[in-house]
Amino acid sequence: MNRDNSAIEAQQMKIRRTITIVSIVVQLFGVVYHTAAQDIPALKDVFKNDFLIGGALNRWVVTGRDTKAAAITKKHFNTATAENDMKWQSINRSPGRYNWEAADNFVDFCEKNRISIIGHCLVWHSQVPRWVFRDNAGDALTRDALLARMKDHIMTVVGRYKGRIKGWDVVNEALNENGTLRNSQWLRIIGEGSEEKQYDFIENAFRWAHKADPNAELYYNDYGLETSKAKCDGAVEIVEHLKSKGIRIDGVGIQLHDSLDRPVADGLEYAITSLASTGVKVMITELDVRTRTRGYRGADVGRTNRRNTRDTNADDAETQEKLADKYTEIFSVLLEHKEDIDRVTFWGVYDGASWIGGSPLLFDRDYRPKDAFFGVVETAEKYR
Repeated sequence: MNRDNSAIEAQQMKIRRTITIVSIVVQLFGVVYHTAAQDIPALKDVFKNDFLIGGALNRWVVTGRDTKAAAITKKHFNTATAENDMKWQSINRSPGRYNWEAADNFVDFCEKNRISIIGHCLVWHSQVPRWVFRDNAGDALTRDALLARMKDHIMTVVGRYKGRIKGWDVVNEALNENGTLRNSQWLRIIGEGSEEKQYDFIENAFRWAHKADPNAELYYNDYGLETSKAKCDGAVEIVEHLKSKGIRIDGVGIQLHDSLDRPVADGLEYAITSLASTGVKVMITELDVRTRTRGYRGADVGRTNRRNTRDTNADDAETQEKLADKYTEIFSVLLEHKEDIDRVTFWGVYDGASWIGGSPLLFDRDYRPKDAFFGVVETAEKYR
């Protein structure tokens, strides 16, 4: 028994030594990574003479629960967008009841860290509670009733943050791929099927946003403007229509949810030059690059299966090389047209917080800068 106990104790001691060695290695690796992360250039400094650089922040970042993502944000970004916490569904889930906690946390975090704030978004067909379009009997609202409900929401939300928000995505994703207006409930009810009224919900949204905060910039935001010339032309028509009515619009956001194998340069140049020709600012508002090769690949959040976003090939050297090449391509175009670009915002802070999974951003799931990060920095240096 004594001999057996001695053998067991020796084995346990060996295991404890192994654990101790592994722990030291892990700690040393953490120190090395931490030092390396501190040494890399801040993106907001790299592009300080070109355009603002930002990210979409979730509530774990702004409340301090995701400390490493918060550290990346503070170091690299000078502008930020609330990923979900300022959308109608998040703020005003039931009639007459507003929950400001998450949105307030986002605004407070940005102000504390001197980050310019983008409000996202006021009018969208998605992530809107069903009650918004229904009366007490469950029937569809009339045009006037829905306009009144929209006005109340915009005046309340924009008014609460008056003077604190740099700009608002007033209307989001109102276009089809062919450049016509999406057949949303906003269009059907407020437009009443009349061509003369098709822009009415957009007009009124911009009017009320301006009334609620006359100093805030106002934007139209959409995806696919770089892949569909017809859709980009539709966005140009929206800008020109609002301007013809004397309604303020300051910019158009190109979401730019890209993929590894899709050509982007020519289409992106067309979108930038076409939109800039109307006299508004152009922004890249939701930048990421899909590494997944299966499943839905569009930008409609309603069609993304968040339970199936892992990509087993995401960390492969070949995938990372392609990702770096794609980001280099994108930023080469942006820097060629930097006079027209006001802001570039990544849709997320690091891969682990991405809405599409895989490996779409500049920082990996362990918060480390990837080849794509250094590719972006090197591209900026070439344009100095």
